[in-house]
Amino acid sequence: MEFVTTGDGSKTLFNAEIGECYHSKHGAVQESRHVFIKTGLDHYVQTTGATDVGILEVGFGTGLNFLQTADFLRDKSVQVEYVGIEGFPLPLSTIAETGYEATVDPTVWASYLNAYEQALTENVRINEYLKLHIDHTLLMNFKSDRLFDVVYFDAFAAVHQPEMWNDVALGHIAQFVKPDGVFVTYAITGNLKRSMKALGFSIEKAPGAPGKREMLRATKSPF
Repeated sequence: MEFVTTGDGSKTLFNAEIGECYHSKHGAVQESRHVFIKTGLDHYVQTTGATDVGILEVGFGTGLNFLQTADFLRDKSVQVEYVGIEGFPLPLSTIAETGYEATVDPTVWASYLNAYEQALTENVRINEYLKLHIDHTLLMNFKSDRLFDVVYFDAFAAVHQPEMWNDVALGHIAQFVKPDGVFVTYAITGNLKRSMKALGFSIEKAPGAPGKREMLRATKSPF
C-alpha cells in the first residue's frame, strides 16, 4: 500500500495487489462528494423527505465516503445508520495518515478515529445523528436483517475485480435495498445497466465525477 495525491489535493491509497487506487486519481474527495453524497444520499433525502436513512457501503476502505457523509449530515435533521462491508479492513494507523481531517469538521474526524476499531465488531454511535458498523466480511458472505435506503457501491473497478460486478454479486446486494431505495456507483457500463434493470431497478445516467463523463444511479421498483 502507498499513498497517492489525487487531482484535488486529497490522498488515496494505491493497492498494488489489486493494481488500482481506492479512489479516483482525478480527486478522491471530489469523487466521494459527487457520486455518493450529492447523487446518492442528498438526492434520496431531497426526493423522499426521509429523516431516518440506512446506508450500506460496498467497499468501506479508508472510510472516506463515511466521513463525507458524516460531515454532510451535520446541519441536516436526518438520522443515519451506516453499514460498511469490508473484507480487508485497514489498520487504524493507515486511516490516521490519510489526511482526511482536512476535509471534514474536526469533531467528525475525531469521532471516526475513536470509533473505528470498535465499529469493526459492533454498531457504534458516532454522534447524535449517526451510527457506524463496519462488517468485516466478503460481499457474498454479507447478511442483514434490515433493508437499506441508499447503497454506495464503491468496489474496485470491474477490470480488476470482476467478481464484484457480476450478476450474482449485484443480485446479492440488491436484496438488501428497500423499494424506492437508491443504488449509486461511479461506473456505468452496458452490462451494469442490464444487470440492474433485470433486478428490478430503473436506471439513470447521472453526470460523472471529474474524469468520468457519466455515472449510474438506480432506483429499486416499489412493486
